Amino acid sequence: MSNAPTRPTPASAPRDELDLSDLYGSATTTSDAAGPALDEKLRQAYFWVTNHAIISPHYDVEFDDGPSQRVRLGDSGGELVLPSGQSYSSFVLMPLLTFMVRGRCLLVGGPGRGKTASSLLMGVLAGYTPHEMRRAMQHGHPQLTVSDLFGTPLPRDLVEAEKLSDVDVAWRSWLGMRVKIIDEYNRIPTRTQSALLTVLADGYVESFDQVYETGRSAWYLTANDDAGGGTYQVIDALRDRIDVVVAALPFNHRFLSALVARAERRVRPEEVVPDSIVFTEAEHDRLHREVLAVPIPRPVLRRMEHFAGQFEYLERAGRQFEYRTKDTARLAGVDPHLVQQDDTGRDARSDVGTQTTAGLSVRSLQSLVLYSKAMAHFRGEPQVRVDHVRAVLPFVLFQKLPMDTEARVFDLEESAELRTDRVSWLRSMFDTTCRQFDADGLDTDDPVGAALDLFDRGLDGLGESQVRERLSGLERLLASIAGQRKLYGHLYDDVLAVKYLHQRYTNYLAWLRWSR
Repeated sequence: MSNAPTRPTPASAPRDELDLSDLYGSATTTSDAAGPALDEKLRQAYFWVTNHAIISPHYDVEFDDGPSQRVRLGDSGGELVLPSGQSYSSFVLMPLLTFMVRGRCLLVGGPGRGKTASSLLMGVLAGYTPHEMRRAMQHGHPQLTVSDLFGTPLPRDLVEAEKLSDVDVAWRSWLGMRVKIIDEYNRIPTRTQSALLTVLADGYVESFDQVYETGRSAWYLTANDDAGGGTYQVIDALRDRIDVVVAALPFNHRFLSALVARAERRVRPEEVVPDSIVFTEAEHDRLHREVLAVPIPRPVLRRMEHFAGQFEYLERAGRQFEYRTKDTARLAGVDPHLVQQDDTGRDARSDVGTQTTAGLSVRSLQSLVLYSKAMAHFRGEPQVRVDHVRAVLPFVLFQKLPMDTEARVFDLEESAELRTDRVSWLRSMFDTTCRQFDADGLDTDDPVGAALDLFDRGLDGLGESQVRERLSGLERLLASIAGQRKLYGHLYDDVLAVKYLHQRYTNYLAWLRWSR
């Protein structure tokens, strides 16, 4: 086991005043008298898994604590980064973050890459034995029925029952576990996928008028190929419920000796997990609460808003302003790429909105928020930083943000490789929007945000003259946006937010006149 602390952090300065974290428990320092804080325990679990169980010497989730050395290699000049801060393997880290937030993780990669082994380890960390986890694992195959997956009604009740509610169902025991594994989920028949969607999304199963509440749990699904492979096409609704996707990277053959030693000793990693990194049910519950308590400061949230707002706007998709979106084109059966091609005045490098065929759903944004909090907590930080968002964003949006592979930007030599490297593509778009955010000075110059904050203070006591003054200010703000040569996605959101405020003030003004 790695010695604690696995990531030393500066001690916080003493404070004269109490805050909410003192009253309800800190997000990063809560610990039992007999053990380390849960974030430290989780980091110890990470290092044990990555050093002794899943041999994955790929530090692809990089953090900097200062300048990092960069080396150009190969004919193409590929850049290798030597991070100056503690960095991680995504294939181990993302399942652990899923364990923290009780989310839904899809592991993809060829056979024998460790997808199932990694999932099994998450169950052992939750306190189950390897035998229990192997028995509880559901294996996808073309004949898998709903009854096979969830349970069957008792035969005697089927014969004697006078109504459906009299039929008892023998539920499968895996439904109540805090870690659930579906192996090769893209081999499950479509009808059974639809039933699986209910338990995955809503946490309950219904059969013969009987309902079984499964509770919140961490889900791990595996697939050898999630880009059309498998026996059955995965239904869109089920795919959309997955929070994070992580690919198994190739085995580094310089570590073959570790496999030899493991074979000689007949050791399976899941059978030798140290007790000190196993989480009780109470610890698992508390870990989830601590993640939710991690705050996201307003400056970080603004950058997330700025990034997310880039993708939905499609100028020529509709006449009414609210319908100028990629979703409008898609629902009309028109390829958003074809509509986007008509607007030739946009910079292919800077306008990242031209690189996708859809925007982000609310569910995607919720997952991004949750995993950003988990990343901050895992690193022992008191609040979410921009680099935490940057670290998890490519894995959360891996299959949520569809790439327009025919976009003009991919015809550029420096961007061509991003067609196949989705993680780097998503991260590069986030970096681009952050640079634009800084260049435009949006940290300090946010008139729409100021108008929203002013409205949130309430309308009680405002007179007619004050309301008219605010309406005039909103109209001037719209005029200034209209004066810009181009309208980009984040400005589209700003315009609709201003219209929302204008309508709220207009309604209030009408009420004031009526109440006189």
